[in-house]
Amino acid sequence: MSKRTKKIKVTESSGNVFADLGLPHPEEALAKAKLMHFISKAIERRGWTQSEAAAELNVSQSDISNIARGRGRTYSLEKLSGFVHKLNGTVTIEVKLEKRKERIELYA
Repeated sequence: MSKRTKKIKVTESSGNVFADLGLPHPEEALAKAKLMHFISKAIERRGWTQSEAAAELNVSQSDISNIARGRGRTYSLEKLSGFVHKLNGTVTIEVKLEKRKERIELYA
């Protein structure tokens, strides 16, 4: 009996799966995915149901379900940052322009 082998092409990741897939605005998509992950983990640590989390964040249960499943691409960075704030977190933006660099905390 002979073994069949298939050659599998492996490409090293750039560190951003959205860029690797050629999706538009990959940096924004990655930032949203990371925020949704933080939100989901915070809800999980609190032991909340999706309905309880929805009531706390003043959104529908289906919104929490979408965020938990990583399907929140329709939410803006501002909206997701607001959820982090309602969960007693902080989102910081770092701005670099020419020789200046500044960190700005949102909802501090």
